[in-house]
Amino acid sequence: MAEPKGLRQVRLKLPASPQDIAALQLGSVVYLDGVVYTAREGVYERVLVRGEPLPEGLCEISNANFHCSPAAALEPDGSYAIGGVTATASFRFSKYMAEWLDRTGTKIVIGKAGMPREDYQKVLSPRGAVYLTTVGYGTGALLGRGVKRVREVHWLEELGIAQAMWMFEVENFGPFIVDSDLAGNSLFAQQGDLVNERIARLYDGLKPPALHRYGETDDRKREVM
Repeated sequence: MAEPKGLRQVRLKLPASPQDIAALQLGSVVYLDGVVYTAREGVYERVLVRGEPLPEGLCEISNANFHCSPAAALEPDGSYAIGGVTATASFRFSKYMAEWLDRTGTKIVIGKAGMPREDYQKVLSPRGAVYLTTVGYGTGALLGRGVKRVREVHWLEELGIAQAMWMFEVENFGPFIVDSDLAGNSLFAQQGDLVNERIARLYDGLKPPALHRYGETDDRKREVM
C-alpha cells in the first residue's frame, strides 16, 4: 500500500512491544496485525465493578483495546461475519481507563473523538500507553475489511453485540492516526487549543448572548461539552 504523501506510515504487530509504542509519532498513520479486542462500559462494569475474571489469555495475545460496536452476523457454521466495526467516542469511558490499563496491560487504546486532556498526561502516558483515532466518519465498513475472523466472543448473550468483548484477528487493520504519544501530547488537545485561541474572533461585534437557563455561561473555560 502506498504511503500517504507527507504522512509517516507504520505497521504494528500485536501485542505491540514497548519499543514499538515509544517510536510512534503524533500524526503517523498506523495499521495493525494480530489480535484486537473490544471493550467498553459493559465489559468494564463486569470486570472492574462486579469482579468477574478476564477471559483467559487475553493479556498474552493482545494489548490493543478498540472502543467499537461491530456489525456481526452469525454464519451457519457457527462463525461470525463482521461487516463493519464502528468506533465509539472514547471520552465516555474515561473513568474506567486507569484501572483497566493496570488490570490488562493494554498499551493501545483505539476509538474516536479522543480522551480528556488529563487522561493523556495522567492515565495513558504514565502507563506507557497511547491513543489511536479512526480517520473520519463512515469508516466502519473500511475497517471491517481488516478483520479476518472472530477468534472469540465473550458475554454476548448478557451484553449484546455492541457491548460484548470481541477478539478480532486482524491484518492491515486501519488506517488509524496516532493521537497521543508517551510524553502525554495529543493532536486533539493541540488542535483544540488552536481553535480556542481564535474562536472569540467569530463573535466580535455581536451582541452578548441571552442566557436564561440555569448553568449557562459564555466563559469558554467553564463550558461543559
